[in-house]
Amino acid sequence: MPDHPDGPIQQRRRRQGYQDELNSPEPANGQKSRPEALATSLESISVQPRTPRARAWGEDEQMDEVELSLLDKSGQEDADDMGEKGVKRPMSTRDRRAIVLLIILYLIQGFPVSPSVRSLPFLLREHLSYSQLATFSLASYPYSLKLFWSPIVDAVYTPKLGRRKSWIIPMQFLVGSIMMILSFSADKMVQNPAEYINVLTAAFTTLVVLSATQGWALTLLSEENLSYASTCQTIGLNTGYLLSYTVFLALNSEAFAKKWGIPRLELSAYLVFCSMISFIITVWLLFEKEDEDEDVNMSIRSAYKTMWDICRLKHVQTLLTVHLFAKIAFQAHDAVTSLKMVEKGLGREDMAVAVLIEFPFSILGGWLAGRWSQGDRPLDAWIKSYWPRLILTLASTLTVYYFPRPPISFLFFVLIIIETVAASFAATIQFGGMAAFHTRVSDPVVGGTYMTLFATFSNLGGTWPRYFVLKGVDFFSVASCQIGEDLAVQATECVSDHGKAACAELGGQCVTDRDGYYTVSGICLALGLLSVVFYMIPTARKLQAIPPSRWRVFS
Repeated sequence: MPDHPDGPIQQRRRRQGYQDELNSPEPANGQKSRPEALATSLESISVQPRTPRARAWGEDEQMDEVELSLLDKSGQEDADDMGEKGVKRPMSTRDRRAIVLLIILYLIQGFPVSPSVRSLPFLLREHLSYSQLATFSLASYPYSLKLFWSPIVDAVYTPKLGRRKSWIIPMQFLVGSIMMILSFSADKMVQNPAEYINVLTAAFTTLVVLSATQGWALTLLSEENLSYASTCQTIGLNTGYLLSYTVFLALNSEAFAKKWGIPRLELSAYLVFCSMISFIITVWLLFEKEDEDEDVNMSIRSAYKTMWDICRLKHVQTLLTVHLFAKIAFQAHDAVTSLKMVEKGLGREDMAVAVLIEFPFSILGGWLAGRWSQGDRPLDAWIKSYWPRLILTLASTLTVYYFPRPPISFLFFVLIIIETVAASFAATIQFGGMAAFHTRVSDPVVGGTYMTLFATFSNLGGTWPRYFVLKGVDFFSVASCQIGEDLAVQATECVSDHGKAACAELGGQCVTDRDGYYTVSGICLALGLLSVVFYMIPTARKLQAIPPSRWRVFS
């Protein structure tokens, strides 16, 4: 007669087997193994009572639970992996340190870039025409040239320093050296920019070229925190812009210096400061360890072939096309609106205050963009911020049109601040969303090439129209030299020192009859609106639906 399934004999056997398992030696790794329940009959499953003396199996000895599993070992591992993916882990110390380093790298990148794009045009505006400012705007174009040497960055490096540090360290040293040399004659050139416009353009073009290296974001951050690379870029670049634009313009203003009783900050002194910061960061990077990339022994020729293979992907070509034309609507606003406000009587220090107030909102926008861009739809933030930017661009143009005679009222100044902050916030959200998308689809094996390719066309979309926008302002403007009450002579322009002086020699006063800024703004807004409705937004939604694996050529 067989034993009863749950009789005294079977119970004693189960208790003896349980004691044998508890007394069995631990594995070599020192961890207790979890018993695997492979039985197919519920009659053979024994559930031990939960008592203070009966401790549960598992690595966590404080857990007073009994786990039943009908999975084999591989099934249990798969279930554990799924559980780990569903839990959001806290950011590691390594990633926190990497974020600090990335912010600093982007900060020192903003030192030479901001003067060439934002600060110096304000200093040169009263001495140059918009056509001459268009020549200086060419200094920002090298962000588009880094596409041609980024494969060299991926292929040629010193193993002792690392793939990225082999280029970042010498370039930052050269940036500091050039700014130090430039500081000796910067003030003289700014006072007479028409004579030195080519020298200034060449010097800042070189600085921008040397500062254009990117790509460390992929190797510094872990995969689950890659979306924060765009946040680091936003915070770092905006901090660099804050120092090189807001702080410098305010301290460089004679009115600001007299009001607060402080010495005026000259351009030469600021260049020395930026130079010293670059040298200090360069020395620090020498002692910062760089994680090794996956072992890809790639020659320069194969690196360029890889870049070509990336460009041959149809969806990559579509993304690059989006970048080239995505910023058309905002070109007149970004390049001319602030200059026009200063021309109409807004003080440089007032503009600096507006940008200073804007700064924390830009940081907040970068942080929000990093959070909103996590997951499979990072471009949603980019898409949703498009319409507010278009509305704010139109509002800024109308603000310039209805700009009152100085001194401006406090309420009007508050209006300018609100428009500036809101436009910057929307632009930061767009930037962060697109940068997170770049990081998501880039192949980490050749991350520098991917990131540089995308950043190149993104920056090119914001720079290539600028030259033509500034030229267009003068082209569509109509100016005259009013001599007396009845005689008017046609003038080329009434913005630069040369145009005003030419009219003054005739004994007249230079007057702008039609401002080409409004014509250029209307053209940009019309083209931007059409492109957004019929191309940009529908295309962006299609692009983010493509799996990341289809964007990659290696991994």
